[in-house]
Amino acid sequence: MYAAIRKFIKSLLYPLYEWRIVRDLDFSKTPHHVGVILDGNRRWAKANPNQGDPNGHKAGASKIIEFLGWCDDADVRVVTLWLLSTDNFKRSASEIDELLQIIGDTVDELAATGRWNIKAVGALDLLPEWLSQKLNSLKPIRDDGVEVNVAISYGGRREIVDAVKSYLSEEEKSGHSLDQAKANLSTEEISKFLYTAGQPDPELLIRTSGEQRLGGFMLWQSASSEFYFCEAYWPDFRRVDFLRALRAYSLRQRRFGS
Repeated sequence: MYAAIRKFIKSLLYPLYEWRIVRDLDFSKTPHHVGVILDGNRRWAKANPNQGDPNGHKAGASKIIEFLGWCDDADVRVVTLWLLSTDNFKRSASEIDELLQIIGDTVDELAATGRWNIKAVGALDLLPEWLSQKLNSLKPIRDDGVEVNVAISYGGRREIVDAVKSYLSEEEKSGHSLDQAKANLSTEEISKFLYTAGQPDPELLIRTSGEQRLGGFMLWQSASSEFYFCEAYWPDFRRVDFLRALRAYSLRQRRFGS
């Protein structure tokens, strides 16, 4: 009974708390690109066994459109969502099959809204053909609004390796020798071949579930990023949690190595 009363009181107070955070936010300092590690689905499922979602993946997927709406409201322009890492393939075949199907359905739902340009980033060659074809067929549908990168079969080290391979292939196509390719090699050149080429690097990276590590997420792009770690599991991530992350970011003095 007391737990229900506390929950009711919180439901009354949170709108006021959100309003106070929004009032104090400096939206001129909103990050242009936010990356999110959607972590904690399975732990959420264990904590909520009555929800009938044994791995929590459906609950996590249902949060995505709501979250992107918050990003729209905050004028974030690019969002990268880490949905599946290359390491996740170590899980059981049944869980991976379920997760891949949910990811495919989620991509369809995002595209059907017509609200965002959806781009798949990752080692898509590791995915089953039906899903890789679906992801490769995604096309820009508008020239405004939030761009959404869905990081699927993604690993930061794999991305850098792929970028270097693509760079060397382009040098070879241009008729350059290995010595010429080495002379031309620079951070700017490698950046042209990253999965997120042409997009700004993320200013803010958020990880849910209380884990305080990036786990290889956007290794190259996060060199100057600010990090925000939230205790909530991803399915429980609320708008107030997102606003807290934006507030924390706006209060930081970004030094860029100085």
